[in-house]
Amino acid sequence: MDVYRSYTRAEKRQRARLLLRGGRQALAGAVDPRIDRRIEEIDARAEDRGLREAAALHRQHDQAKDDLAAAKAAERAAKWSDRPAAREARKQAEQRVRATEHALRRAGLA
Repeated sequence: MDVYRSYTRAEKRQRARLLLRGGRQALAGAVDPRIDRRIEEIDARAEDRGLREAAALHRQHDQAKDDLAAAKAAERAAKWSDRPAAREARKQAEQRVRATEHALRRAGLA
């Protein structure tokens, strides 16, 4: 199973440097185990952050879908004079759902 990881810029740079250093040491035949340990620490932090961010994105998406359902119901139940405002609220709820779906796709979670 593929794990979602969220690296900070500094972690990306550190990880790249460590991978480069480890690659050079592997070519020389003497790999320092501290490099592998440090990469694993960075990956573990990024994985924990990624799990939290993924859960937050899914919660936001679920909330946006619930809000859309409520807006649709409110639009259907609205009086004739209140329909334009209800329609606008539904459109905004639809935009929010699309935005959260886009965020999920960008993160590779959808």
